[in-house]
Amino acid sequence: MEARHQTWATSDRFVPRTFIRPFVKFSQLEASSGIAILVAALIALIIANSPWSETYFSVLEEHLHITFFGWEFEISVLHFINDALMTLFFFVVGLEIKREAVLGDLRDPKAAALPVIAALGGMIVPAVIYTLFNGGTDAASGWGIPMATDIAFAVGVVTLLGKRVPAAAKLFLLAVAVADDIGAIAVIAIFYTGDVRFNYLIGALIGLFLVWLAGRAHIRSMAFYVPVAVVIWYFAYRSGVHATLTGVALGFLTPARPYYRPKEFDRRARAILDQFRVDDETSEEEAIEHAEHEIRLLSEISRETIAPLNRLEHRLAPWSSFLVVPLFALANAGVDFRGVNVLDSFTSKVALGVAIGLLVGKTIGISLFSWLAVRIGLGRLPGEVSWRHIVGLAAVGGIGFTVALFVTGLAFDDPATTDLAKTGIFAGSLVAGVLGAMVLRMAGGKTES
Repeated sequence: MEARHQTWATSDRFVPRTFIRPFVKFSQLEASSGIAILVAALIALIIANSPWSETYFSVLEEHLHITFFGWEFEISVLHFINDALMTLFFFVVGLEIKREAVLGDLRDPKAAALPVIAALGGMIVPAVIYTLFNGGTDAASGWGIPMATDIAFAVGVVTLLGKRVPAAAKLFLLAVAVADDIGAIAVIAIFYTGDVRFNYLIGALIGLFLVWLAGRAHIRSMAFYVPVAVVIWYFAYRSGVHATLTGVALGFLTPARPYYRPKEFDRRARAILDQFRVDDETSEEEAIEHAEHEIRLLSEISRETIAPLNRLEHRLAPWSSFLVVPLFALANAGVDFRGVNVLDSFTSKVALGVAIGLLVGKTIGISLFSWLAVRIGLGRLPGEVSWRHIVGLAAVGGIGFTVALFVTGLAFDDPATTDLAKTGIFAGSLVAGVLGAMVLRMAGGKTES
C-alpha cells in the first residue's frame, strides 16, 4: 500500500532511482553547492583549453532575440547569464541577508559587531593590497575583486572538516560572509555602475515602490510580483545600474514575517475543520467533497503561515546553487592558457594583486579587525572559538570565486586583463582554501585561554 502512495521522484523506477534520488541526497550536503561550482569551473577550464575552445567562446557571444508584442530585446548569452540569471542568485543573497538581519545573528547589534567589523577588515585590506600592486595603472579599477568571499566554497571547506570546527565558528564565518556580501553589493552599486540613465532608473524605483506597496497591502500572488520584477529588471538594465542589484532590492522587500501567526493559524484551521463535519449520516460522495474542500482551505492558510521570505528562499536556493551559479562558473571560468606563458600570467601585477589580496589580505584583514574589535570591547569571541580558529576562518574567507569573477567582468573590458584577474582568483582561492583548512584542522576544538 505504501508503494502506491509514493511520488514518481521517490519510486523505484529507473530514472528516479538512478538520477533523481542520488541528486537529492547530494543536494542535501552542505558542501554540495561548492562542489557543483568547482566541477563547472573545471569543465570551463578544460573546454577553454581544448579543440572546442572556439565553439565555447562563440556560443557565449551568440545573441538571444526576445520579441514581445512588437517590443524587441537583444542580449548575448554571456550577458544573459551574468545580468539576468545572476539576478536570481542576488535575490537569494538578498533574502539571506534580510533573514540574518531580521531573524538571525545580525539582528543583535552586539552579536553582529564582531563579524561585521571582521568583514570590514576583510574588504579593506585586500583592496589596499591590490592597489599597492596596480595603483595608477590601467588595471587599477580591479581593487574590488579580492574583497569578496564565496559563501558556498567557504562554508563547504569548513563543513568538510566536520566536528574539528566548532559550530560557533561556522556561524561566525557565515555571518562574516553575509556582511561581506552586503559590502560587495554596495561596492558594485557605487563603484561599478556605468553612466546612469535617470529616466530608466526612476522607472525601476517606481517598480520597487509598487512592490513595497503591494507587500503592505498583503498582495500575495506571484502573478503580480513576477511580471513587475521582470519590468524592474529591464528598467535597471537599461539605466546603467547593474541589473542584478534589483534581485538584492527585491530580496530586501520580501516580507520576513508570516501573514498568519501560529495562534491565528490554529484558530482558522479549527474553524475550517468544525465547519465541514462528517458524521455517520454523511454520504461517501459528500465526505469526499468536504475533505477536498477542507484540504484546499487548510493548504492555503498553511502556506500563509510560512513567511514569504522563508518560502521563497527554500524554493529558489536549489535553483540558484545548482543551476544559476554553476552556469555562471561555466560561462566565466574559462581561461585559455594555450600559447600563454603561465609563469608570466601568475606573476603579473594583476594576478598577484588579486591572489595576494585574497590570501594575505583576507587572512590579515579579518584576523586583525576581529582582534581590534575584541580588544576595544566592541565584540567578543563566540564560545569554543579560539584565535587559531579565527585565523583559519579568515584564510578560508580568501576563497573569492563567484562574486570575485562577477566583479572582474565589471572591472575590465580588456580580455587579457580579465584572464589575468581570473588566474589570480583561481590561485588565491585555491591556496586560501588549503591553508585555511590546514589551520582549522590544527586548531581542533579547544578554546585558547
